[in-house]
Amino acid sequence: MTVPDSGRRPPQTEASADGAVNETLEDYTLRFAPRSYRRWTPMVVATTALGGIAYMADFSIGAGIGLAHGTANALTAILVAAVVIFVTGFPIAYYAARYNIDLDLITRGSGFGYYGSVLTSVIFASFTFIFFALEGSIMAQGLKLGLGLPLWLGYVVSTCMVIPLVIYGMKALSKLQVWTTPLWLLLMVGPLLYLVSTDPGTVHTFLSYTGSHGGSGIDAASVLLGAGVCLSLIAQIGEQVDYLRFMPPKTEQNRRTWWTAVVLAGPGWVVLGALKQAIGVFLAVYILAKAGPASATEPIHQFTGAFAAMMPTWLVIPLAVVLVVISQIKINVTNAYSGSLAWTNSFTRVTKHYPGRLVFVLANLTCALLLMEGDMFSFLNNILGFYANCAIAWIVTVATDIMVNKYLLKLSPQAPEFRRGMLYAVNPVGVVSFVAASGLSIALYFHALGDALQPYSPVAAALIAFVLTPVLAVLTKGRFYLRRTTDGIDAPLLDAQGNPSSATYACHVCRQEFERPDLAACPSHDGVVCSLCLSTDRTGAHVLPAAPA
Repeated sequence: MTVPDSGRRPPQTEASADGAVNETLEDYTLRFAPRSYRRWTPMVVATTALGGIAYMADFSIGAGIGLAHGTANALTAILVAAVVIFVTGFPIAYYAARYNIDLDLITRGSGFGYYGSVLTSVIFASFTFIFFALEGSIMAQGLKLGLGLPLWLGYVVSTCMVIPLVIYGMKALSKLQVWTTPLWLLLMVGPLLYLVSTDPGTVHTFLSYTGSHGGSGIDAASVLLGAGVCLSLIAQIGEQVDYLRFMPPKTEQNRRTWWTAVVLAGPGWVVLGALKQAIGVFLAVYILAKAGPASATEPIHQFTGAFAAMMPTWLVIPLAVVLVVISQIKINVTNAYSGSLAWTNSFTRVTKHYPGRLVFVLANLTCALLLMEGDMFSFLNNILGFYANCAIAWIVTVATDIMVNKYLLKLSPQAPEFRRGMLYAVNPVGVVSFVAASGLSIALYFHALGDALQPYSPVAAALIAFVLTPVLAVLTKGRFYLRRTTDGIDAPLLDAQGNPSSATYACHVCRQEFERPDLAACPSHDGVVCSLCLSTDRTGAHVLPAAPA
């Protein structure tokens, strides 16, 4: 699908790379996505977003939990995590699609403040390179098995091959995801259906497996430990949002397809994710007797074992390698893309300098490559279990602010705000809730409060964030959300249907046209200034003063 270039340019004085002056290349890194760029249909956006969850890590995660705790505990843990992820992901997905902003911009106005959300941007960026490294490791295993490449070289290949694809953002990614999804689904689901239909005994073996820890029935500690690992994926909603912000305006004509796309591609990603984790448990139990526990957690061996049961030997490894490579490319272009957005957001706000997103594509990939060369795959569950505490605290805080503080208590402004000058630097509602929830849950995870409480660290992260967020909003009376209530422009921010206004104005700094939600009045000139120029204003001359007390 061809989308016309908006022709907009950020200030030349603030961009140090030629690519930074092309807004199509940058994909609206620091601002909301304007209506003039959002020409895709809701279902094209949804398909593109869902293509980004083709990662193989779910199979490894499910396998690891299943082998350790047994099938019953693993499936229960997967279900518990999926419910939490769906509930917290829904309001975030809605805000991204409705107001066309990414998760960092949502976080700013949902309890964290303009600079407070830098902390969560760094956490999200780390999520992207951790999972890039995980997927790259899986691909390297496939390349070693199929082509004989040493692992270190496979890591380099899996890193470098995504660079050409990720540079051009949404245009290239939408085409890639749409065209590769049918083949990916066929290769993933086909072996499972074949094994179940031709050998029903595999189902009984799967359901009766008790894990390396032994014991029968469902154990609460095992379920929570497994759910904690699964909940490390809760930040995946950030990557879904990076696509959902390109949804077209919601109208009476597209209302049904708009909501369907938002639910499917937003919180709905976890349904497919949970199914893949369950398949990972199934394949691990199936492979366990054939290849041992080490290979049972590696997707390349899981699928070679499954393919071997249904097709000629000469075709097994090539097809398994194709599946792994397609999956790795589909998810890692998203990891590299979303990570570059997060790093760029953080860097620009802190330094007031905009180097261009390509710089951070390369930086994110370097971090991922170092993790791969350090063999992070061998201690996967430990990494994810620790990371889950931070991710849960962040996502639950933002989701609670939207659901409770905005709509129930009405202490948080319902329309999201992200522009510099409109927000306080730090809002204690989100920052304190996040720090308290993640800090205490990490202490629990590292046995600081005893071995018995260690499995409950993800529960602690969610509960503390859920309780503290509205409590702090009440205690502060919501006064730290908005530094001022008007941006100095008389025209309404939203149109008659509640969508961001498409009215355009010229930024007096960079002399380019921008849509209404991306602008604020300039206190030192008779004009308006765009959000990127506000972000890179080192003197503060263009930033509106705080409202009088």
